[in-house]
Amino acid sequence: MADHVAVAPSVPWWREPTKDQWLAWFAAWAGWLLDAFDFTIFLLIMVPISKEFGVPLVDVLAVFTVTLWLRLIGATASGWLADRVGRKTPLMISILWYSICNFIAGFSPSFWFLFLFRALLGIGMGAEWPAGAALAMESWPPRSRGLMSGMLQGSWGLGFLLASVVYGFFYNDIGWRGCLWIGILPALVVVYIRKFVKEPEVWKQNRQKQHVQKEFRAPLIELFKPKLLPNTLTSCLWMASSFVTYYTCFGLFATHLQKDLGFGPGAVALPSALSNLAIFISSCAWGTIADRIGRRWAMIIPALIGIAVTPFYLGFLTTDYTILVVAFTIQGFFVGSIYGQNPSYLNERFPTEVRATAAGFCYHQGAIWGGLCGPLLGMWAASAGGFAIPMLITTIVALLVFAVSLLMGPETKGQVMISDIQLVDVPAE
Repeated sequence: MADHVAVAPSVPWWREPTKDQWLAWFAAWAGWLLDAFDFTIFLLIMVPISKEFGVPLVDVLAVFTVTLWLRLIGATASGWLADRVGRKTPLMISILWYSICNFIAGFSPSFWFLFLFRALLGIGMGAEWPAGAALAMESWPPRSRGLMSGMLQGSWGLGFLLASVVYGFFYNDIGWRGCLWIGILPALVVVYIRKFVKEPEVWKQNRQKQHVQKEFRAPLIELFKPKLLPNTLTSCLWMASSFVTYYTCFGLFATHLQKDLGFGPGAVALPSALSNLAIFISSCAWGTIADRIGRRWAMIIPALIGIAVTPFYLGFLTTDYTILVVAFTIQGFFVGSIYGQNPSYLNERFPTEVRATAAGFCYHQGAIWGGLCGPLLGMWAASAGGFAIPMLITTIVALLVFAVSLLMGPETKGQVMISDIQLVDVPAE
């Protein structure tokens, strides 16, 4: 869909982006990191919430599920708005939305009040990604886009790490309510975005061309027309398998440690913190590799290695805490890194006029499938005597599907994002 860069500029990669490009990337990075904190802090406090309100753990897992499902609504709406009015406005709205919802949830007088506001948080959470990812990737030069995509998506690991630190060090003093109240702090990022961030030039030029050639008022429909349908379907399969992998491997791990092995806050926080630090580091490393060998293989290779690592923290060795911590940290370096190319690869696969909508829809429809992991694996664990075997089997199967789905998709390394309208045939002048 676009030209490719054949020769790299002579300047170092970090000097190639302009100041405005750095500011735009940092806005998306901060928004995603804090989005991750607000969401993942809940994964660490599901058991105490279950105990305080006297509801089964499966009911609390349902909160996690509905939050993920509502991400699709926020992502699709945000993607449409970002393609129509720009990337900044929906990004600011989304950050305010999820911050306020998390804060209010901390005051919950009942379980159903908590359910409502954590579910609504999902809309803002879903809205952040398409606007932020499009803003960052459209603003960034192609030769180092894989690296910066890894750093951007890897900031989710830093957000989870931050949540683990808050939980491990402060939970005994502030409780689960205090963990949610801290979630209001991301709202401060909106001030930075409003003051310093500019819209990407490629989006502004594309909008001008749409006014002259053709307006795409319903970009979601374009995704299911013959020209884009194969790309849309393979993107959806890739994202669905990646979400199932993540919420099985990382999303339920704290619950497994608490419920099956009886570990306290400190013991639960350590492997989560180390693996999420590993996710950020490895996302950057595999991002650099993606700029050399391509987006697909930089995700497929660590996914296949991750299959071999999985039994070491969910199989017969899980009673040894040291081995469990080491193995789960190693898994962060491999399975945790397969998400690093989500911003670059998804945005490179679609043209500018539908880019944010496509990225938002394909990415967050995966959350529907990821959201099923909580209740379904919870019920499976109840009959299997724990989460270990359900998590082990699901992780391995999902990673295999992940690898196959990427093999069916195109390679986009080095692709230039252009402002030309690509979904209509324009007569030559």
